[in-house]
Amino acid sequence: MPASEFSRKAVFRKTLVYTLPMKLHTKIGLGLVLGALVGGLCNFFFEDAPWLEFISENIMFPAGQVFLRMLFMTVVPIVFTSITLGVAGIGDMKTLGRLGGRTFGYFALSTAIAATIGLTLVNTIKPGGGLPEETREELMVKFATGAEGMMTKGPPDFGVSTFVNIVPRNPVAAAADMDMLALIFFALMFGAALTMIPRERAQPVLNVLEGIGEAIIAIINWAMKLAPYGVFALIFVITSEFGWGILTQLGMYVFVVLLGLILHATIGISGLVAFFGKMNPIAFWRSIGAPIITGFSTSSSMATLPTSIATAEKQLDVQPKIAGFVLPLGATMNMNGTSLFEGVTVLFLAQVFGVDLSLTAQLVVVVLAVLTAIGAAGVPGGSLPLMMLVMATVGVPPEGIAIILGVDRILDMSRTTLNVCGDISASVYIDRVDREMEGLDPAEPVILREQKGAA
Repeated sequence: MPASEFSRKAVFRKTLVYTLPMKLHTKIGLGLVLGALVGGLCNFFFEDAPWLEFISENIMFPAGQVFLRMLFMTVVPIVFTSITLGVAGIGDMKTLGRLGGRTFGYFALSTAIAATIGLTLVNTIKPGGGLPEETREELMVKFATGAEGMMTKGPPDFGVSTFVNIVPRNPVAAAADMDMLALIFFALMFGAALTMIPRERAQPVLNVLEGIGEAIIAIINWAMKLAPYGVFALIFVITSEFGWGILTQLGMYVFVVLLGLILHATIGISGLVAFFGKMNPIAFWRSIGAPIITGFSTSSSMATLPTSIATAEKQLDVQPKIAGFVLPLGATMNMNGTSLFEGVTVLFLAQVFGVDLSLTAQLVVVVLAVLTAIGAAGVPGGSLPLMMLVMATVGVPPEGIAIILGVDRILDMSRTTLNVCGDISASVYIDRVDREMEGLDPAEPVILREQKGAA
């Protein structure tokens, strides 16, 4: 199928244009700020008031969950349809192999850079060396229940079985269980299979998938209308319960994580965009405001995926087949912020408990941070159970994760934002590579090429 024809027919991701105006960005940002402000003030003045707990648990929390669930329920169909159509649009298996290899290589490089930045900072600043003993014990007691809840499930499996389980026995069960790696594998195989059968037989299937995609986008449009209110509710629940006082107790740790995320954004991702994507980093950052806000407020790469796809296509002129192929993969496998966060946290807790990690042990942390980031679920808090595995591997007490649970929410929001930005930067690079492989002008807009093809 010609790329131009596929681009014309893959319209379902293009229909999200009216969810991205600045007016909506402003509303979502206002909801974020007001939710944090109101929740923090309520925590400061009415921390133990029964009515505050009632409002948080019975009004704000359900409202935020309704918004999140509306986004999450679109994840499986949009991942399957976008990857299948993206692979079918690429068409040639040789081309698919080259693009796939470059995609995974970019993911590995950017994630390794992020983990290295994090470990460099935590070794230089040593935030765990200054945490008082009484503060550590207080945090362990306060958040021990949350840590035990993760530990009762046993250590997460990560090894040969992880890679075997990528191939699903039942793709329907994989979708129901939100096993995204298995679902992505099936979508890749399904899309590749459609390129191997006669076009007249494959086209009706592609038409059905495009129709499903259009219906899903309509649902996403409804969900995005609730975004300002959902964001307000989500942030209110967090700040009304914990306030901002916990940040002072773990201030240096939070500072190191946020500094690492900022450095990777300004140096790592910007450098990769300029060198590999051949794009002005300033133009890149100016174009991705919607995914940044959505990723920060939802703490979920998966929930941000629809917005990321629309932004890549409309603001960065990434071809639909590339956006549909790279971004769902990135939302599951390209966790820049998560790998940086894991590396910093493991070494921070090692410093807190007086565990001296050698250079070899720290290299093990880097490798495991990259690998477990791939296995982390693209949902709020999805990296914590796997991080406990990394801690146990290098001799840091896994129950120590209780110390950072109080501030994890704000850090989860921040690292998810970096994960999303890294995914979009990968789509820019792969789009440039694909255009060069097809002999197209990388600077020529997709719409103009489509008009030429139609003529």
